[in-house]
Amino acid sequence: MQAPRPTRRHVLAGALAAPLFSNSVRASSGELNILMWSDYLPAAFKERFTAETGITINHTPVGSNEEILAAIEATGGTGFDLVSPTNQRALQWEPLGVLQPFDMARVLTDTVNPAMLKIGSDSWNFNAAGTHWLPHIWGTEGIAYRTDRWQPEGIAPSYGDVWSEALAGATMGRAQSMLVGAGLFLEAWDELEPGSVWAAYENEDTMRRVWTQITDWAVDRRSRINRLWNDAETQSAALLSDEISLGQTWDGPALALKSQGAPVHYQAPVEGAMAWVDGLAMPKAAAHVEEAYAFIEFAYDPENAGLATQSHGYNSPVLGADRFAGETYAKNFAEAYPADSLSKLNPWPAEAPWYAALRAEFVAKFKNA
Repeated sequence: MQAPRPTRRHVLAGALAAPLFSNSVRASSGELNILMWSDYLPAAFKERFTAETGITINHTPVGSNEEILAAIEATGGTGFDLVSPTNQRALQWEPLGVLQPFDMARVLTDTVNPAMLKIGSDSWNFNAAGTHWLPHIWGTEGIAYRTDRWQPEGIAPSYGDVWSEALAGATMGRAQSMLVGAGLFLEAWDELEPGSVWAAYENEDTMRRVWTQITDWAVDRRSRINRLWNDAETQSAALLSDEISLGQTWDGPALALKSQGAPVHYQAPVEGAMAWVDGLAMPKAAAHVEEAYAFIEFAYDPENAGLATQSHGYNSPVLGADRFAGETYAKNFAEAYPADSLSKLNPWPAEAPWYAALRAEFVAKFKNA
């Protein structure tokens, strides 16, 4: 169930392809209700979509997969036409039985990175009924820092920098992934057996053993962490504040600030950035199916995908989108993933329900320390 590891060839495929795009869906009207990450629908993207299709987007913003799952469990999917789960959450969605498979004959698959499409056909093919998930935006979690306050000692920062005594009181992160980052750092320094962090996804006994060691280490350093974030807006505000010099963050918020001229840099750490792909899924209760397919066609147009990428700072699975994302995006991408960074990406493994529940216990222990 683990997603395929992205390679440099797949990630950069957009620079080598110029797929055809059908403009067949341009005469729709109505509305579309989307449950999606808070910064994924820039104003310019939504305005162009409405101008071309006549469809108004009603966006319910979220900051975590837990919020998405809670909303769907509370409503059974009623009220939403598209939702945006992350690739590794398939094991948590399948038992809910609230999604419908896509009609792939209506999806412009020739415009999309095939490695990322394969995630849907492999991991999200529930009951062998077809693809229940399409790739929408991909990105990473690594290290962002204020260039006017801090510089890494080597060529790349480390997850360990978030916990350093020298930066005590000036760092931030998201609790659940900070603990993973701490584990990767401990592996790199031989304080944790190599491979332990990813082996913890295999069974409860292994996870308890590994996460107990990681969490105990993190609890001892809890006072060094200034803020815990859970959405893009919190990350951006913290990086612009007088308190934060460095954080473990998503790439998008930090690179968006960098594009705007803020003294902020984002880079894959020496241990390897954590990679994810956020997708599109359609609830069985979707009331605006035609409008949903119109959105997918629009989003899979390279020019439209590039327009969104230029604004939110994440990356697109649409081949050729980078050609429309601007020179600043290209520069930021190269600086965020220098040398062998792309070959060292760590795709988040598939998460079973037991893993998410047990992780919550360790996260609570860390937060309350």
